[in-house]
Formats: sequence, C-alpha cells, structure tokens
Amino acid sequence: MQTQKSSFSNVTRVVVATLPGLAFAWAASAGVSYGHATVVAADPILKTVRVATPRKECWEEDAVYRRERRHDDGVGTVVGGIIGGAIGNAVGHKKRNKQVGAVVGAVLGATVGHAVYSRRGASTEHRGIEEVCEVYHDYHEEERIVGYDVRYRYDDATYTTRTLQEPGETLRIRVSVSPVI
Repeated sequence: MQTQKSSFSNVTRVVVATLPGLAFAWAASAGVSYGHATVVAADPILKTVRVATPRKECWEEDAVYRRERRHDDGVGTVVGGIIGGAIGNAVGHKKRNKQVGAVVGAVLGATVGHAVYSRRGASTEHRGIEEVCEVYHDYHEEERIVGYDVRYRYDDATYTTRTLQEPGETLRIRVSVSPVI
C-alpha cells in the first residue's frame, strides 16, 4: 500500500509542477502572430574557401610480363614414388623391412619427385607498354556566399537579422504581443 501511495504522490508532484509551465506557454502563444516585413537590404556574407580540383595525368611505361606455366598432371609424383619404392625395397634386409622400406621410400620419392617436377615449369616473358595514371589535385581559393545580413522594416522600425538564403523582397516574421505591467 505504501508503494502505491508514494507512486501516486510522485505523479501528483509532476502534474502540479508542469501545470504552471503549460499555462505560461499557452498564454505566451496566445499573443503570437505572423506577418511580412519589407526587406530594405540584403548584404551577402562572403567566405574564402579552398577548392580542390582533381586532375588525372597518364603516361606510358615499358612493362615486363612473366607467366609461369606448370603442368600439374602428377607425372613427377608418380615417377618419384616408383623410384623411391624400388630403392626402399632394395635397402630392406628382411621381408618385413623390405615392405616398410618400400612404403617409406615411395612416400619420400613422391614428395621429392613432385618438388623437382614443379620447379621445372617453363616461364614465358614478353614486353609491352602499360598506361599508368595518377590523380593530382590543383587548389585555388574562391569567395562563396555563406549567408546574408538582412535589414528589414516593420511597423516604421528597422531591424536586422542573418539568413542562410537571400530573403527576396519580403521576410516572414513572428510578431509577439505581451502586456507591460
């Protein structure tokens, strides 16, 4: 029961604290209207900016192209395995050692045969001309309009403001009226 009471009490405090703000906002918005003022002058605000312009330069260079040709059809592996197996079989003294020697020799021979045959691939080389390009940036400074200092006239008084766009001949304004007490 106590939790509900403190929860109710918190809600009551929030509502009571919010009501004066809402009443003030309603009263303030009641005296707001919109109108149009005559623009007297709109002076551009200039800023110097650095602008990069990309430029692509290309030229031709001599190039060498190499191409490795390898025939991986397994011939080196098979030949190496046969030779290694024969050597392993000849080295073994007893019947059991001959079989183990033949298997070990075949594996080692296949590995060596594959490595030797792979290195023997033919390479071809030819020359040509290749176009090479680089992008460079040329920089220059220029003036850009970043806004306008605007003078406008409303109800026989002159005011100033700053805008991002050129305002044109008239400027929409918000007029607020409130009593002086």
